[in-house]
Amino acid sequence: QVQLVESGGGLGQAGGSLRLSCAASGSIAGIYGMGWYRQAPGKQRKLVAHITSGGTITYADSVKGRFTISRDNAKNTVYLEMNNLKPEDTAVYYCYAVGTTTRWGQGTQVTVSS
Repeated sequence: QVQLVESGGGLGQAGGSLRLSCAASGSIAGIYGMGWYRQAPGKQRKLVAHITSGGTITYADSVKGRFTISRDNAKNTVYLEMNNLKPEDTAVYYCYAVGTTTRWGQGTQVTVSS
């Protein structure tokens, strides 16, 4: 099985930056995609960004130009650099890894104050 451990997040200010990390361990050989979803209070979980093992990247329209996803294959870690934060970015952010099954991290809270 794959285990995902998230770090980063916390409290940020509008216009500021935060960085999330997600380290994968365990049966990582079969992972072909990783990324981040987020879930705001009372709303559905939505895709934020995805990166394939080949480096193809997808972003939600709401974060294009502000967020950057990257992957360090040597460290089995995926990052989400969040710039120009907005209050509407406030949510719990979940890392995931896609292989034979989809595994999820425990979630990390991001709160952006105006």
